Amino acid sequence: MLSRLWPAALVAVLALTACSAPSTAPAADDAFVIAISSEFETLDPVKGYAPDGGSMMFDGLMTRSADLTLRPALASAPPVVSADGLSAVFTLRQGVRFHDGRPLTAKDVAYTYTSVKGSPIGGDYEAIDTVTAKDDHTVEFRLKHAYAPLTQRTTLGIVPEGGFPAGKPVGTGPYTFVSWTPGDKVVMTANKDYWGGAPAIGRVVVAFAADDNVRATRLAAGEFDATILPPKAAARFENQRGLRVYKVDSADYRGIMWPFKQKVTGDVAIRKAMSLAIDRQAMVDTILAGAGKPAYGPISPDTVWHNPSVTGRTDPEAARKLLDEAGHKPGPDGIRASFTLMYPAGDSLRKELSLAVASDAKKIGIDVKLAGLDWDAIEPRMARDALMMGYGSPYDPDYVNFELFHSRYAGQGFFNPGHYDNPKVDAALEKGRASTDQAVRRQAYQDFQQLVHDDEAWTYLAFLKHVYVIRGDYQGVTPSVDAHEHATGGLFRDLHTWKPAA
Repeated sequence: MLSRLWPAALVAVLALTACSAPSTAPAADDAFVIAISSEFETLDPVKGYAPDGGSMMFDGLMTRSADLTLRPALASAPPVVSADGLSAVFTLRQGVRFHDGRPLTAKDVAYTYTSVKGSPIGGDYEAIDTVTAKDDHTVEFRLKHAYAPLTQRTTLGIVPEGGFPAGKPVGTGPYTFVSWTPGDKVVMTANKDYWGGAPAIGRVVVAFAADDNVRATRLAAGEFDATILPPKAAARFENQRGLRVYKVDSADYRGIMWPFKQKVTGDVAIRKAMSLAIDRQAMVDTILAGAGKPAYGPISPDTVWHNPSVTGRTDPEAARKLLDEAGHKPGPDGIRASFTLMYPAGDSLRKELSLAVASDAKKIGIDVKLAGLDWDAIEPRMARDALMMGYGSPYDPDYVNFELFHSRYAGQGFFNPGHYDNPKVDAALEKGRASTDQAVRRQAYQDFQQLVHDDEAWTYLAFLKHVYVIRGDYQGVTPSVDAHEHATGGLFRDLHTWKPAA
């Protein structure tokens, strides 16, 4: 879920008492209740809802298989791309209808992509010049420049031409909208006429519960059928009858976002010393209970885009020497410098990581003052105070990184909140997204990773495994490699294909 973007949902305060968990999966006509940590800001793809898949109410032109390869969804085949990379033509699947009965046409696709360009995620689609319906089932994308990830971007959910009434989503997906109770839940029911086949799970509720311990307790009490939890919170459900724990690889990282306009955090010596002081392997072994790996950059070593020279070590003595040479001498109290590190108060994993950072920093004479806040309090302070953040995508290196590190996005909400600005990084990111030559792209992203590493633009801590707990046994559960923004994607992206095991 976009847990770093949106305010925490209002949740009931529950006593954390031991409960006996019902062990059976819900019957076909009962609701399957998924608990997530943050409430949706919108349910409209045009405004930024689930652009990379994971929406149960919308389909894109393309979708992803478990191995992350793209396959046709609303398109009947992959696009036909021109030799110069400036045109891509999609042919639509025949016989698809929206939930309100309207047939899907190329005009709906054109409307969706024309509208999204003015939305909060419009930067992801800025390469698109025009989208034109050539006939009812053929749509052409014309680009301003060659853009390698275009087909990756066509997982965006398609909405009907003209949109839909506020608060009443209409898509073509396997589930149709029933209701949205702010602060509580979204309810959906199976689309029995779904072009891909009616779902076996007839009713789905997505409940909002910001606090990790609350989600675990309510799952144990039988209120939830599935959720995602930090590894330590999920440990109680291991080997419990009727429950299954899935540990799924991800490109999702946690790290410290540094404000570059502040005296302390804007000093590269401070940032590099912090990186040397932090024991990442200890964090993985203890806080993550082994469900992760140390991180030193924004691109996972499990992907082909990773730069293997981007690495690091734990060396407190080297950190103290670096600080001495930069003029950061210990005061009478042994403190060389001080800064505030914020984290979302309901996120137990980020809290534990922040505590570990503060402990390691103290050993080299840096005082880290911790502030557990809600997102509404965090957002206006991001240019002043460091933040324990999460991001990461396995799909294409253009994803996330362009908005997070390009100077054009400095200070635009959770995009580049620290006001990082390096012209060489800008150039590498621009080259990487504009070229269709894989060798050129690979070198651009190798350079990008090295540059942000040299600047210590973030201090990366760990790539996580996402840990899901699901009540009951289902056929069709296919783990993939998660992005940070998983919400009802991730392991739940193919929920409509799940069937209770016999």
